[in-house]
Amino acid sequence: MKPSTRARLKCAVVLTVFTVLGVGPIPFTSTLGLFLVIFLPVWFKKLVDDLYADKE
Repeated sequence: MKPSTRARLKCAVVLTVFTVLGVGPIPFTSTLGLFLVIFLPVWFKKLVDDLYADKE
């Protein structure tokens, strides 16, 4: 399995979980999005690189 396919599957599962958590009273998805925009962690940059690895 290509790294980009593995990363896409992982993102789909995590986004599904975030959708379920977003229904609750805690705005988890918005808080995580704000964290990503402000701090841009290394793991997020690596995930984006993996997503677009086969686009060359």
